[in-house]
Amino acid sequence: MSENTVNNSNPLDIVKWIVALGILGGIVAANHVFAEESVLIRASIAVIAVAIALFIAATTHKGSAFITFAKDARIEVRKVVWPTRQETTQTTIIVLIATAVMALLLYFLDFLIVELVSLITGLGI
Repeated sequence: MSENTVNNSNPLDIVKWIVALGILGGIVAANHVFAEESVLIRASIAVIAVAIALFIAATTHKGSAFITFAKDARIEVRKVVWPTRQETTQTTIIVLIATAVMALLLYFLDFLIVELVSLITGLGI
């Protein structure tokens, strides 16, 4: 199998990924070091740092490809025709009834097989 992919990544992309991961690692370390600080302050700084790391990652080739993918996925989700509440309820009831019927069928099949094996072997199971 040959893979014909074009590598459009910039050599600077590796540096950007390292910086983004370093920022995320720094958040974890800073949260541990500054454990006595207010949770609100730590959380605010963490949110800002994550936003910066995401911005840096989004400027890479793979990051921009992911953003394009996410936008396309959002467009596709909007095209989905979602069932009404009544359709969902009816489908749920049908599934529950079918599950109960299959459970009863398997129970009786198991009972018959156990009785048949007990009859053949002469052992009371």
